[in-house]
Parts: sequence; C-alpha cells; structure tokens
Amino acid sequence: MTAAPVPGAGLPTSAVAQHLVLRPSGHPAADPSGHRTALDPSGPLALDPSGALGQLYISFWIPTAVLTAALVIKLPSIVKLWRDPLLRAVGGLLLLACAVFVFAAPPTIARVNRITGVPNISAPWVYSLITAFCASCLLLILAWRGGPSDRPGATRRAMRWVIGVYSAVIVSLWVLFALADTPVERLRDLDTYYATTPFMREEIVLYLVAHTVAVLITYRLVRNWVRTDGLDAWLRWGLKFLGVGYALNLVYDSAKLTSVLARWTGHDLDWLSTDLAPPVAAVSATLVAVGFILPHAGQYLHGRLRVRLGHWRLRPLYLLLRTAGGSGVPFVLRAAPELRLTRRETFIRDVLLQLARHFDEGLLRRSYDAAVDLGHEPGRARALAAAVTIRDALAVQEAVAARKRSAHPAGVDGPAPTPPWTSPSAPASLSSQASPSSSASPDTTDLLREIEAVSRVLRHTDEIEAVRVRAAAAAESVPAHE
Repeated sequence: MTAAPVPGAGLPTSAVAQHLVLRPSGHPAADPSGHRTALDPSGPLALDPSGALGQLYISFWIPTAVLTAALVIKLPSIVKLWRDPLLRAVGGLLLLACAVFVFAAPPTIARVNRITGVPNISAPWVYSLITAFCASCLLLILAWRGGPSDRPGATRRAMRWVIGVYSAVIVSLWVLFALADTPVERLRDLDTYYATTPFMREEIVLYLVAHTVAVLITYRLVRNWVRTDGLDAWLRWGLKFLGVGYALNLVYDSAKLTSVLARWTGHDLDWLSTDLAPPVAAVSATLVAVGFILPHAGQYLHGRLRVRLGHWRLRPLYLLLRTAGGSGVPFVLRAAPELRLTRRETFIRDVLLQLARHFDEGLLRRSYDAAVDLGHEPGRARALAAAVTIRDALAVQEAVAARKRSAHPAGVDGPAPTPPWTSPSAPASLSSQASPSSSASPDTTDLLREIEAVSRVLRHTDEIEAVRVRAAAAAESVPAHE
C-alpha cells in the first residue's frame, strides 16, 4: 500500500495510539453508515487544553516515565549479570513496553507514516509490539517462577510454545494488513472504524484475542504464585501489583472487544474504545511496571536502609568503646555504607575482646536477674546486663591504667592516687577484678553476637542505672545471709 496521507485528515493512528494521543477538535465528515470518519480537511486542527492535559499526562507520559524508570533501575543489574536469562527477560519486557508507548506517540506515528508513505502503517507495527510484549510477559513469568532447576524441561517447552504461537500471530498481523484496504487514517477509533473492513477486521480481532489470552494466562499464573507460602514480602507485593495490572488489562480488552462486536451488530459503543479503554490502559501499564520494579527496588532500598540503620544503632556502643580503644575507625569519605558498617562492627568486637579480661561474670548474672526482676523480657535483660558489665569493665581498665601510671610518676613525688575500685560508690565488681590476671577471660560469644542490642539499650541510661543499682544491692546482701 503506497497511498499518500490525506491532507488535513489528521495524524495516523493505531489501536494503541487511540488512547495515547491528543484528540483534535473539528467537524467530522459523516460516512454512509453515520459513524465518524476523518476530520474535515478544510478545518484546522485545534486542541482542547483540558483534554490535552488529561490525555497527554495520564495516557502517555506517566506510563512512559514509570516504564523508563523501571528500565533504568534494572539496567545496571542487566549489564552486570548479562548471562542471567531472568534479568535479560526483564530487560526485554521493559524495553518492549517502552517501545509500545514511544511508537504509539503522535509524533512518532506521523513520522513513521510519512517515511513509509503508507497510511495506518503504525497499526500493525504497534499491534506487533503489543503482541511481542504479551509474549515477553508470559516468558518472564514462566522463567521467574520456574527457574533453572524446577521442571526445566516443561518450562522450556512452554517457552518454545509461547515464542512459536506469538511469532505466528505477528506474521499474520502483517499479512492481514497487506491484504486490507485502509485508505483513511484514523486518530482514535481505528478499531471501531475498520471493525467491518475485510482482513482488517480479522487483524483487529486477532490482536485483541492474542492480547486477551496472554493476559488471562499471566493473570492466572500470578494469582496462583502470590498464594504460595514463604514468598519474600517485596516479591509478594510486586505480584499483587502485577495481578491488579493484568486484571485491568482484561477490562481494557473487554471494552475494546465489546465496541468491535457492537459495530458488527450495527450499534455504536465507540465510547468504550475511545473513552473507557484509554485511562484503563494507562493505569494498567503503570501498575504492571510497578509490579516488576517493586521486588528489585524494594529489596535494594531495604538493604541500604538496613545497613545505614545498623551503622546508626551501633553508634552508642562505638562511642563508649572508643575511649578504651584509644581511637575510633578512621573516616573515609568515599567508603560504601556496607564497608563503614563492617569496619564499625569489627572495631567494636576487637575492643570487646581486649576488654573481656576485665568482665565480671558474677556481675553479669546479677545484672541479668535484676533486669528480669524489673520486668524486662529476656532479650532486653541480656542486653542491659551486658551494658552494665561493659561499663564496669571499662572502669576497671581505667583503674588499672591509673595504677600503672601512679607506679611510675613523671617527676611527681607524693602518694599514689587512690584506685577507683576502693571508692565506696564504686561497683562491688571493681574490687574483685583489681588484678586482671586473677581469673580467666569469660566466654564472649553471645556478647559479640548481640552488639546491636547492647548498643541500643545504651541510649536508655536510666534503665542501665536501675539495673546496676539493683545488682549492687544483690551483691551486698550475699554476705548478710551467710
């Protein structure tokens, strides 16, 4: 078909373009059946501002932006792990989805028709992109759920079946368009305008049926998958968005097929195709894109937040132990959050291992019992007991260091300073640990494993002090009973 576009008849169209483009205003010329036809060539094309904003932003730019964002988010992983078939499938699906909206845009449609000189050539082209997108959805769901180890033979056979069937559909779309007579370019209502045209009628039905079948199968697979136990929370939410998106796709297909069938029976329900289907398609595309973005982006952001939150939670314990370690972790401006967290954890554990020789296991037990008596649950009681013990050990270490300094005064004569453990207000455990070699270092395995819990309770000094006082009172009561 080499017929040139009709001057002033409006931009070329396709079924998808009908709900993606701005609708020009003008006086439509009537065909013998009484249905709307091409715009009056004598009238200029005008745009309704309110309609322009609604159609432009809702039906085109928002889905395009979301799909592009999804592709950009996935692109680094796809490039880094190119051999992963699942990531390649995701990339192909998002690329096809973007292509559908780009090639259905009015400027692109006009350019394609102008270059080829064939009116409505964008129809089979966009139909083909939509069909390929449907096949990609099925392939991705099959690969996503099946995986390389779960019934690989059945998964591969299903994939080959999808590729073969939908490739045949795409070829049939072009053959039917070549046989059809479509001289009048349509902007919004190609599906209904050519619903009774030989060969074009079959093409429209073929594209809609192929799309509906793919959506039904994908929706069923997603619905069954989301009910599976043990799914990651982000994956489950992504599947829920996909389920709603594909359900809206069924609404879109129903509206389109109903309007086409109405034309076959001599009725006019074009508003289903031109007014209802557009917003449904836009919302559906957005939800499907979010469904594919959410598992990856959610897990990534959750991981980043967990790392930063872990680094922040360790700050109280890090600041407390920095006095014992002499200096903290050197600051590196370009260090990744994961590296900063690892270095802080390593620093804390190294200092605790050095401090372990000053731990008083008796104080640890009494502090735990005191915390339980104060109404704390076992996990928090262990953390509070460890906080009391660490503070006590730091005091002992400082006392030992002060005694060593007093033994060799730097040009100062006079009596040695009184060690802190002889003070009446000092914890009883200090006197029992005046000599660090008096007992073997206790087991610190549990403490090293629970450094975050210990650090978090350090923000509650009142609770730590209450446990310390009660533990000291329990220690003083032992000789009285004896």
